[in-house]
Amino acid sequence: MKIRLGLLLFPMALALCFAQEPDITSELYGTYDTYRETLLGKRRIKHHDLQPLIAAYRKDARFTVKTVGRSIEGRDLNLISIGKGETKVFLWSQMHGNEPTATQAIFDILNFLASADFRKEKEAILKNLSLHFLPMLNPDGAEVYQRRNRLGIDINRDALNLQSPEGRTLKRVRDSLRADFGFNLHDQSTYYNAERTDRPATISYLAPAYNYEKEVNEVRGNAMKVIVFMNRIIQKYAEGQVGRYNDDFEPRAFGDNIQKWGTSTILIESGGYPEDTEKQEIRKLNYVSIVSAIHTIANGNYREIPLGEYETIPENDRKLFDLKIEGATYGLLGQEYVLDIGINLLEVEKEGSRDFWYSSRIIDQGDLSTYYGYETLDAKGLTITPGKVYTEVLKSISGLQDLDMLSLLRSGYTYVRMENIPAETLESPFPVHLVGKLFELPEFNLQVGINPTFLLEKEGSLRYAVINGFLIDLETGKGPFKNAMIFR
Repeated sequence: MKIRLGLLLFPMALALCFAQEPDITSELYGTYDTYRETLLGKRRIKHHDLQPLIAAYRKDARFTVKTVGRSIEGRDLNLISIGKGETKVFLWSQMHGNEPTATQAIFDILNFLASADFRKEKEAILKNLSLHFLPMLNPDGAEVYQRRNRLGIDINRDALNLQSPEGRTLKRVRDSLRADFGFNLHDQSTYYNAERTDRPATISYLAPAYNYEKEVNEVRGNAMKVIVFMNRIIQKYAEGQVGRYNDDFEPRAFGDNIQKWGTSTILIESGGYPEDTEKQEIRKLNYVSIVSAIHTIANGNYREIPLGEYETIPENDRKLFDLKIEGATYGLLGQEYVLDIGINLLEVEKEGSRDFWYSSRIIDQGDLSTYYGYETLDAKGLTITPGKVYTEVLKSISGLQDLDMLSLLRSGYTYVRMENIPAETLESPFPVHLVGKLFELPEFNLQVGINPTFLLEKEGSLRYAVINGFLIDLETGKGPFKNAMIFR
């Protein structure tokens, strides 16, 4: 009878356990703007952007701030700590310099912890946990918005040799804390999707393996349980937009080794979300899910989560384009062919690595029926046709302001010739390409690697323009656009 009673009570207890968490999750999501760190509003943040924020926590007696290392170029690596609990949680971000989403979320979390709100929940967190945040592990890479450090190595493949001072710092901090839980915070390509779906992998998880056999001990199992808990939260706000990384063992990687060293390690990768170029919605999801996870670790509720649910999270796939055009007709050498076209908007850094412009490319063409797009155009019945150079030569960029861009595109013009294009001008702010007065437009040849610029017509009438990978509806004039190109 006792056994049967236990079996009956276990699902009820489990249901109650999870019923308590959505309340804090919903409140965290609804009140997020209260804690969002407004000084960090875009992806390309630098080490010096963080220093005033870190300095404020140095003055707050509830926090401890220590300089635990320095980068190759001498920038401080800081550890911000709060809480008195026996369970130690270590969170580190921006091991790769161009992966800053969770760095911003860490300062949102710190604002939450410093506030007077959520008193009961924070009391549980800070009584039971010691929280330690290393918000920017690769500040030299962040300075130039690149993945690798100043030495040119991937810090995440330096766990064995420890060649880099950043890698040595990460190892030393982990060892000195003897952390029970570790959150390894990254960004991934926006072109990942949840397996066999058209939904972006907005957040992807991994409980890294600690050996080639991919065994699951208590340490790794606890990481899996917390991931299941976080997945349930993300599903509430980005349904179907969670992926799971392949767990093949990588002996050089920090995540795999930190798992092996006894810290339950949770890899979180921030991917893509529609119309969220600066990843601010994804930042919010990081904040909500990480704070909720910290809360469940503090309460110990994660222990009752069934491990099997981890395997039900769809694997990561990489089959997304920014724009997918389906079934367009393309004429070549007197024959007509029907093609799908996959286009990505590729970022080019501006000087100072604070902003970017797009130089887009056709990534693939042919049968792309197993691929998806953030934006998809059904082009059946539409024929690809090349654009033309506008007949008038303009003297300066200011002359473009006098042209009706939509009329220009509707007339088939996708290039405008100029006498002089200033050397400092890198991209066209108008939905036409700017070309020099001696520039000769090459013969149109649709192929992988070219800049995606062409028109789509139906029965002799132009219906759409694709300019540098941006799709513009020529009937309404609507469509996203940031920049066109300059060809001198």
